[in-house]
Amino acid sequence: MSATKIQPRLVDALREVVGRDGVIAAPDDCLVYECDMLVYYKGVPDVVVLPRSVAEVLAVVRLVLDAGVPIVPRGSGTGLIGGAMAPRGGVMIGVNRMDRVLEVDLANRHAVVEPGVINLGLTRMVEGRGYFFAPDPSSQMVSSIGGNAATNAGGPHALKYGSTVNHVLGLELVTGRGELLWLGGPVRERPGYDLTGVVVGSEGTLGVITKVAVRLTRAGEAVKTALATFASIEVASQAVSAIIAEGIIPAALEAMDEPVIRAVEAGIKAGYPTDAKAVLLIELDGPAAEVEVQAEAVARICQARGALSLRVAADDKERALLWKGRKEAAGAFGRITHNYVLQDAVVPRSKLPEIMAQVQAIAQSHGVMVANVFHAGDGNLHPMICYDERVSGQFDAALAASEAILDACIAVGGTVTGEHGVGMDKAQKLARLFNADDLAAMAAVRRVFDPRLLMNPEKVFPSGAACPEVPRVGAGKPVPEGMWV
Repeated sequence: MSATKIQPRLVDALREVVGRDGVIAAPDDCLVYECDMLVYYKGVPDVVVLPRSVAEVLAVVRLVLDAGVPIVPRGSGTGLIGGAMAPRGGVMIGVNRMDRVLEVDLANRHAVVEPGVINLGLTRMVEGRGYFFAPDPSSQMVSSIGGNAATNAGGPHALKYGSTVNHVLGLELVTGRGELLWLGGPVRERPGYDLTGVVVGSEGTLGVITKVAVRLTRAGEAVKTALATFASIEVASQAVSAIIAEGIIPAALEAMDEPVIRAVEAGIKAGYPTDAKAVLLIELDGPAAEVEVQAEAVARICQARGALSLRVAADDKERALLWKGRKEAAGAFGRITHNYVLQDAVVPRSKLPEIMAQVQAIAQSHGVMVANVFHAGDGNLHPMICYDERVSGQFDAALAASEAILDACIAVGGTVTGEHGVGMDKAQKLARLFNADDLAAMAAVRRVFDPRLLMNPEKVFPSGAACPEVPRVGAGKPVPEGMWV
């Protein structure tokens, strides 16, 4: 039950702003918005508002702030952190109907978009002219650029091109004070504090993003994608560090272990050898001559590090198939497990062999199977801890294993999240990395934008700072086919 009391006159006022078709207030209809893709955490908003313009967002935020009601911004709801849900109820602002590309300036390599524009849609718009939007998170085909900015989304190509924060030049924001701000802009270098960088990754705790100016990246002259097989995920991890140590930064460097390979081949038939214990998917792009030299070096390094085979995609069709296997690995996993807990953590790249051995030891000690598909190049792990919710005790065992893996990552110098964000899921974990003074400084920054702490409450900050416990409800399901992590 919601902890917030919404007065009928507030709902009427919201309808006057966005129209009757832009307000969802029936409890059954609001259930659609009770969680993101991490279904452990549920909180149904009392009202969902779907504005079409900046002016409507501004008016809605001011009305809701005046009523002292929590506000939860939401993009496509594809997050994996319990971020776009309403633990206290309140008003959710969905930006899906703000989906226009407002400007494309290829001469200056940028675009200005509304927050509801789909990530892949922007790339589709400009790829014919040799450009793309580099951040490619798991939900690229359905996630919104506003959501990408709010969570500082990453993806396989973050290894070379960086995560979303490296591609947001500026943004427009309606703050928790009810102010409309432009931070940054299309010009790359600006004096003063990087307030754009402060907002990117703030997960809706500072305000509602209403426009984003993004960098467009020139596509490379050439691209090569190779699949290397190894006798173990630990050996494959050693090859990852060796490639980077050679001074080569691939566009992407992804790893998958045996359970994932088998799931992919059973469902997708991407051409991964099912007798391999691990594979690396390695992509190089850039000037053709440079790619040729790097490809030879990568092949030499992989062979020196014990690769059993290395195959370079012969054409775009084979390359697309290799990537299809990676992109749909999580969806394919539904074939071999009923449920899984997905962890997102980072370790120093040189610690990959050590942490992969620890992951397997943790799996054995907790009696669970852990499969690994992850962004090896930047040390961003995504262990998938399998369980069956119909079997008593398996869910608890999976959660315990997930916690143990996270502890192990922190112990070797890692951190609690690589690309999914903090939300409710990792809020308590921040206290393992930051002391009270650190967290107080972050909270002080938040209060500048959101003095009443009404913007996306109970997210990011540990309880005691802002986040009381909320019960987890339900169990994790494999992500739908077509989604990837």
